Amino acid sequence: MAEKVKLSEDGSSIDFVQSDSLPTSVKKFRQSPEIEGFYRFVFENDLQREGFDILDRIIQRRKALKTKAKPVKAAKPKA
Repeated sequence: MAEKVKLSEDGSSIDFVQSDSLPTSVKKFRQSPEIEGFYRFVFENDLQREGFDILDRIIQRRKALKTKAKPVKAAKPKA
C-alpha cells in the first residue's frame, strides 16, 4: 500500500516522488507518482471542494483566453 503524503520540514510544501520520464498517455499520467501523491494529499486533507474550485477557475480562465485569442471573422461584403 502507498505511503501517506509527506509534508516538507517547515510544512510549506508537499514532498512528492518524482519520476524521470513523462507519461505518454492519459492513463499513465493519472498513475504517475506525482499525480497519485497529489490526489492522495487532496483526499487525506479533505480538500476536494477547494481543489474543484481551483481547477474550475483555471478551466474558465483558459476558455476565456482561448475565445479572446480567436479573431472575430467579419462578414465579407459581396461585390
